[in-house]
Amino acid sequence: MANKKHKVAIIGCGRLGQYYAEAYTTYPDTEIVAIAEHNPERREQAGRKFSVKNIYPGARELLNDIVPDIAAIVTPSKHYKDAVIACANAGVKAISTDKPIAARLSDVDEMIDTCKSKGSILAGGILQRAMNENQEVAKRLKSGVYGEIKGASVHAWGGEISGGGCQHISVLRLLLNAEISEVTTWGTHLDLLKGEVEKDEAISIAKDAMHKKEDMGVAINGIFTMDTGILTNVYGQPTPLRGIDVWTDDSLIRWEWAPPQIFKGFDKNGHRIEIDPKYAGYEWSEFGYRTGSIRSLIRALETGSEPWVTGHDLRQALEAAIASRLSSQLGNVPIKLPLEDRSLSIYPRQYRWEGGDVAGGYRSDFGIV
Repeated sequence: MANKKHKVAIIGCGRLGQYYAEAYTTYPDTEIVAIAEHNPERREQAGRKFSVKNIYPGARELLNDIVPDIAAIVTPSKHYKDAVIACANAGVKAISTDKPIAARLSDVDEMIDTCKSKGSILAGGILQRAMNENQEVAKRLKSGVYGEIKGASVHAWGGEISGGGCQHISVLRLLLNAEISEVTTWGTHLDLLKGEVEKDEAISIAKDAMHKKEDMGVAINGIFTMDTGILTNVYGQPTPLRGIDVWTDDSLIRWEWAPPQIFKGFDKNGHRIEIDPKYAGYEWSEFGYRTGSIRSLIRALETGSEPWVTGHDLRQALEAAIASRLSSQLGNVPIKLPLEDRSLSIYPRQYRWEGGDVAGGYRSDFGIV
């Protein structure tokens, strides 16, 4: 399909929508044929900026006129479900969203089931799981290049475990090639860790935060048991690290929101020795891990392979967050995954859920987005 241009629709043209549009405008095998955006001024400006004539106030209006090959849904999270299901029912072949995919597990289940029944690919968006180097290291770990995996740890998993926390969970599952089968956790409010309030007050704040529908300000500590038997220590509080460590019988793989560092062996002082990972060169590197997400989706559309971030990946990140808060709420009770109660939910920060127009957001060329 070297000469084929895949037709793309951008649904939602705020800050993230523009990021996607920039990439899809640059690639030689894609063209943006339509934009849907509820804000009239932003809709007109986006159409001019990306030279798109077909602009609509919403996804349904767009789909009544055009059925694209790819729909990049970049609205606030609360609208993902309706938009994904509408696209799948209209016959869109490949659909992507961003994080978090939903607040309630049953909503994600419905999205995944609908896409599967309609033959649509459901993929995720801007997650570090799609970084080329992370994918390369994961393949090496799976093949045993670095030896047998012995354990892992997650650092700084706190503040918003269902939104930004998607990053940690998705990379952890990728590197370990495993699913989380059980969580045992306890929650602490970040103010207590920072020493900004008295202990009794912080404990009260923490208890209150753990029972709110939003996961703001809570640091989750605990243990994830993977279905391979590997135990992963989870640290929600600030540490010298803020990513993920995976250790094998003779190596350490460290992801710190950048291409993973590889350490192999020890020097005479007992310090780990960092080695050159010799990563391959990658095309379209100017778009960072957005590139891996989009290009793997296009590859999936053309070859039937799996995108680097799937709807399942986004669901697992949400489910881990919900289970972790539930374990803390119940007094560090081990919680098995998958969760039986699919009505459970956890809500991200308001700007992710409601969008910048409601919550206040980032300022761009289009104003507040």
